[in-house]
Amino acid sequence: MSDYLDSVADVTTSPDRPTEPGTPVHVDYRKWDGSPHWQSEGLVAGVDEYGVWVAVPAGTHFERPGAAFDIGCDSVSLFPDAGWTPAFNDQFAAERIAVYVDITTVPSWTYDGGRWRVTMIDLDLDVIQRVDGFTFVDDEDEFAEHQKQFGYPVEVVVRAEQDTRAVFRAVRDRTGPFDGTGWEWLRRFQAGRAATG
Repeated sequence: MSDYLDSVADVTTSPDRPTEPGTPVHVDYRKWDGSPHWQSEGLVAGVDEYGVWVAVPAGTHFERPGAAFDIGCDSVSLFPDAGWTPAFNDQFAAERIAVYVDITTVPSWTYDGGRWRVTMIDLDLDVIQRVDGFTFVDDEDEFAEHQKQFGYPVEVVVRAEQDTRAVFRAVRDRTGPFDGTGWEWLRRFQAGRAATG
């Protein structure tokens, strides 16, 4: 399992994605037909062997067609060269969501008009861990519905299911970037903001 999650490419020297802390990033989730899903802004926190970490301060606006909210806590998201994108949320109440992993296509980076954008297709399935450690898979019904509605290719369905199982085990067992690495990036972001604020 650890080998699977550790197999994401080392992007620390890649020129095709941002690496400088503080670099603004537009986070662009889409649905299979290309329609917009969740949209938000973030700041590069740093890069490691897992991918690019993007900080999302409390109060950041998220929106999609028909829904919008301002996040109530600091968060940091990872965009690896893999079909899953986790967010680590600074929450304390036992029933709140600590880790939220979207199963997606591999994130794609573009630079246009002086701004970085990371884009991926949301494949419905989510692996969620509450603060109390309870871990579960969500939106399996939506995944089944969208296979028919959007005509997901068989290989996409198979890969999404494989990724979901692998990520579930990694989150539950705290391996790969779920071993505390995500929380360390969140604390680094918060410490840096406090030092400059």
